[in-house]
Amino acid sequence: MKLDTLIARLPGAVVQDAAGLNVTAIAHDSRAVHPGALFVAIPGLKEDGNTYVDAARKKGAVAFVSEQPARPGLAWIQVGDARAALATAAALFYGEPAAKLTLAGITGTNGKTTTAFLVDALLRAAGHTVGLLGTVKYRIGDRETEAVRTTPESNDLQALFREMVDAGCTHGVLEVSSHSLVLKRVHGCAFQAAVFTNLTRDHLDFHGDMDAYFAAKRILFDALLAPGGTAVINADDDWGRTLAQSLPGARVVTFGLKPDASVRAVDLDLSLQGTRFRVKAASGDFDVQSPLLGLFNVRNMLGAIGAALALGVEAVTIQGVLSGFDGVPGRLERVDAGQGFTVIVDYAHTDDALKNLLETVRGLQPRRLITVFGCGGDRDRSKRPLMGAVASRLSDVVIVTSDNPRSEPPEAILDEVQRGMGGGRGGVRHAIVDRRDAIAKALELAEDGDAVVIAGKGHETYQQIRDKQLPFDDRQVARELLARRRGKERV
Repeated sequence: MKLDTLIARLPGAVVQDAAGLNVTAIAHDSRAVHPGALFVAIPGLKEDGNTYVDAARKKGAVAFVSEQPARPGLAWIQVGDARAALATAAALFYGEPAAKLTLAGITGTNGKTTTAFLVDALLRAAGHTVGLLGTVKYRIGDRETEAVRTTPESNDLQALFREMVDAGCTHGVLEVSSHSLVLKRVHGCAFQAAVFTNLTRDHLDFHGDMDAYFAAKRILFDALLAPGGTAVINADDDWGRTLAQSLPGARVVTFGLKPDASVRAVDLDLSLQGTRFRVKAASGDFDVQSPLLGLFNVRNMLGAIGAALALGVEAVTIQGVLSGFDGVPGRLERVDAGQGFTVIVDYAHTDDALKNLLETVRGLQPRRLITVFGCGGDRDRSKRPLMGAVASRLSDVVIVTSDNPRSEPPEAILDEVQRGMGGGRGGVRHAIVDRRDAIAKALELAEDGDAVVIAGKGHETYQQIRDKQLPFDDRQVARELLARRRGKERV
């Protein structure tokens, strides 16, 4: 592609020696540079891409985009915002594929993944070919790959959009993280449906406070909602109600249990066998029966229903999909090896998500609730005692352990978690640094009729300890330990 064509889309760019050049790729990571590439130097959170200009040049980059003044002897485009320039240039380089897709974006603290999977399933059932990008996996048509991050960097995202279009996709469903909104990974995209699930304490290490966190989330609705697009907002959430009331020019659909919600659930029946409720919506009322458990999954379904209705999916299709949708990997996922007690693995890693999870499981009336959880290192420390308080209040037995400690000493993380813990319902708690040993302890303590909840990592298949990413899957570990326990019981 002619570099002049890209430059023309970058307002205010100051250009040095770049006229007439061709570019064969766009990169923001010097390790991914190939001969002929345009290298965009992003000032990152930990490292500045400008320090890698020489490395990119040696690997064959022919031109450079930066917020810094031009360097002598290089084809240089100085811009005011390198991240926005990367998103704009990448979209143009890949033929503006997002404009060829009907995009649905899901943002919020909790419920993004389940809601995204539900919207994807509903659109597929309506006959559309869909691309799905989120925390658990990327799926383009029928091809699946492991997710690198919840929302990819903008040039990677545009490349994935191009793959979607080439694969015949008509729709794209994205989990849109607050990081991606602030860091402009979805800059320039236009979403026909945008869902707000909720907002609770998380990522304050990045955002600083809840107001800034909320401001990040609302970028999806203020700047990226397509003309005529629909904002689908949780009316049961205080932040959601604030958001809904502050979008006077947008088409807003609210969902929840409150009487004034546009898409509302009534006549709820929650049990260990699943969930039943009736949806009341402007387009008509209909019944839902689902194997998903818990009140928070009712709201996840309502958000997905609101988005699906806005995108033209019919009620009868929604009913059929929800009746057979049995969940998302690592989200309230049961591990069954024939034991007489329930084992559930879930991704809950905030105090609110853990509260919702434990209240859901306790509502199913187990004999005792045994909870295993930890908190990640190098992340928001303020939630650690809050999670400890929630686990202590709602569990009969709590086992605090390592999550992904990263560079922090795991013992120090466990200490911070325990500062928020009272005696708990039964006053029983353990601190076991090794996560496998902690899960083993929980399964050793469990008796018939109990429920064991293993929270924090969900679908993840690794544990990050210092600079090493070690294989670890809560579900697999639980299955292995349960099989070993059954073997001992038979002897």
